[in-house]
Amino acid sequence: MATDVVTRIAPSPTGTMHIGTARTALFNWLYARGRGGKFLLRIEDTDRARSTPEATQAILDGMTWLGLDWDGEAVSQFERKDRHADVARAMLREGTAYKCFSTQDDIQSFRDAAKAEGRSTLFLSPWRDVPEDQHPDAPYAVRLKAPREGETVIEDAVQGTVRFRNDQLDDMVLLRSDGTPTYMLAVVVDDHDMGVTHAIRGDDHLNNAARQAQIYRAMGWAEPVWAHIPLIHGPDGKKLSKRHGATGVMEYAEMGYPPAAMRNYLARLGWSHGDDELFTDAQALEWFDLDGIGKSPARLDMKKLDSVAAWHIARMEDAELLAEVERYHALTGAPPLSQAQKDGLLAAMYCLKERARSLPDLLEKAQFVLAERPIEPDEKSAAALDDVSRGILSELTAQLQNDIWSRDTLEAALTAFAESHGLKFGKLAAPIRAALAGRSATPSVYDMMLVIGRDETLARLTDAASRRD
Repeated sequence: MATDVVTRIAPSPTGTMHIGTARTALFNWLYARGRGGKFLLRIEDTDRARSTPEATQAILDGMTWLGLDWDGEAVSQFERKDRHADVARAMLREGTAYKCFSTQDDIQSFRDAAKAEGRSTLFLSPWRDVPEDQHPDAPYAVRLKAPREGETVIEDAVQGTVRFRNDQLDDMVLLRSDGTPTYMLAVVVDDHDMGVTHAIRGDDHLNNAARQAQIYRAMGWAEPVWAHIPLIHGPDGKKLSKRHGATGVMEYAEMGYPPAAMRNYLARLGWSHGDDELFTDAQALEWFDLDGIGKSPARLDMKKLDSVAAWHIARMEDAELLAEVERYHALTGAPPLSQAQKDGLLAAMYCLKERARSLPDLLEKAQFVLAERPIEPDEKSAAALDDVSRGILSELTAQLQNDIWSRDTLEAALTAFAESHGLKFGKLAAPIRAALAGRSATPSVYDMMLVIGRDETLARLTDAASRRD
């Protein structure tokens, strides 16, 4: 019977959740969920000096915002330190690890001498084969008794066959002299105990795989499927950093990109399914596989993210999009929407979401339903309300008083009005936009008039016509 798929994401809580970590989490989530498997979350908080509750919460917030649900409770690696130590002691008993009494000064002296003599500085412990009865009564580290000859071979689902010469790998420390486990040991024990079948992670961990595989093999445990994915680079091809802009996943949330769009965009950073660029969660779950992951680093492209976000916003259900707007407001500390504003947004969604590239972009276009009288125009739209334009608006308001309020009637009335005054429609539309929205970038004047209704339209036109600078 086939083994159930179990994947995991194991970030360190030492800061914000990096966009690269989010992409790795997404790949693990897609692989597990698409196969009916489990997706687990482990917080690698063994670095007590740098790990903070706030950073752990940032990881949970990032995962939750991105919509990547995990199975069970998040596991704390630090809380499992006794289990890690037990495994190291079991390896001592089995002879696959040994006690090393070399101090840091001893190790440094070895390396200094090796460097001076032009030898490899890879530390070779003199305690590897010393019998127990010759051990001193002193603090010791526990080291893996790694193979000294041959190769450690990793069969990687992304990178292919990767070979490491064993004479280039030292006997790594499993337990420090103070009894605390190292990261290398903890990762292997945790992945084994959690039943992880696929280790999908950044290729900066590829060298770790050789060392970790040696622990698996020493313990007689089945190794996971290794899959090391290339990192995300900036547009200049260099490793992604702050100089390229936003690197934390919640920064993108605060910029107003919907989670569905981020999932789509991140999935395409390093993975492909033919030429498909835009897809739903259901399609991603059906299509995602490890053989679609490329070997070259992906490059962050904000213009492409904008186009992906626009596609998702245009296809969202109105109520779902309103919920995203409310969540965005809460996230950024904006005042909550009133019921009237929610109703107005829902009524206007049909003319807002087709051209919005982000939630702030949508909200900017929605000012005509969010603002209350008197409408205060911004600098650009205020320029359209000169004396001549205000006179035109006054005349137009009187003419619209008795018109039937439908798109056909309004289009006919405004077109005829513009022609009778020798105006191109754009010259008439500009002051109407300023009057109704206080903005120059808006939906069509007809859509705004229909959404806010006859009374509110005429009231705003009257306000603008009587405006005095």
